[in-house]
Amino acid sequence: LDGFKIVQLSDLHYLPFTKLDLIEKAVAQVATRKPDLVVLTGDFVTHEAETIFGAVQTLSRLNAKYGVFAVLGNHDVRSGARIVRQGIEEAGISVLHNCGFTFDVGNSRLNLAGVDDCIWGHPDIHAALAPLAPRIPTLLLAHEPDVIDDFSEVGPITLQLSGHTHGGQVRLPLLGTPVLPKLGEKYVQGLHRVNNSWLYTNRGLGMVSMPIRFNCPPEITEIVLAAPSDKRSDNVLS
Repeated sequence: LDGFKIVQLSDLHYLPFTKLDLIEKAVAQVATRKPDLVVLTGDFVTHEAETIFGAVQTLSRLNAKYGVFAVLGNHDVRSGARIVRQGIEEAGISVLHNCGFTFDVGNSRLNLAGVDDCIWGHPDIHAALAPLAPRIPTLLLAHEPDVIDDFSEVGPITLQLSGHTHGGQVRLPLLGTPVLPKLGEKYVQGLHRVNNSWLYTNRGLGMVSMPIRFNCPPEITEIVLAAPSDKRSDNVLS
């Protein structure tokens, strides 16, 4: 898995504040990275589930050697999970709903799993991890980052990728991030070591509540797996 490249998008929040041109630019940027795997960690829409269909053509241009996968976020589920999922799948993106699988990467193998939204959905981490092969690296997609505290106790998760927080969206000098969502108050952005797992929280592309980001730019995350020097079976991030 040395050199395996993952690109993560999160929290597109298509409409009313995030317009299609920003998503189009992000999709074009992803293509330049030539990823092995593309993942989207939820909140495709904000309030109206049907808006997803306006982004289907753009999202369908996402491409990666081993596929494009997603989980739903709290806004997706609250707006209408069935409709949002339909739009995502029309774009050729596979939604991981409390499930996982193992796939071959050259002479190595990788586990990939995803859970339903942990606020408005029905997450089942046990079901997501159950089909996975033992003793190989496991990548988990979960919209809300703070669930890593519990999930990392359930099974061996090498890396959890999350979004949800927008990095705070507004980050004020001295005051920090005055507004953070439920299950997104602890691991607000970036890379964290939690128990024996890694967590990366993506700041997302879009905005909610107000059409502004301050000291908190949108993010496309590129993660490259690297084999550790002692050749242990669990890969680490570079």
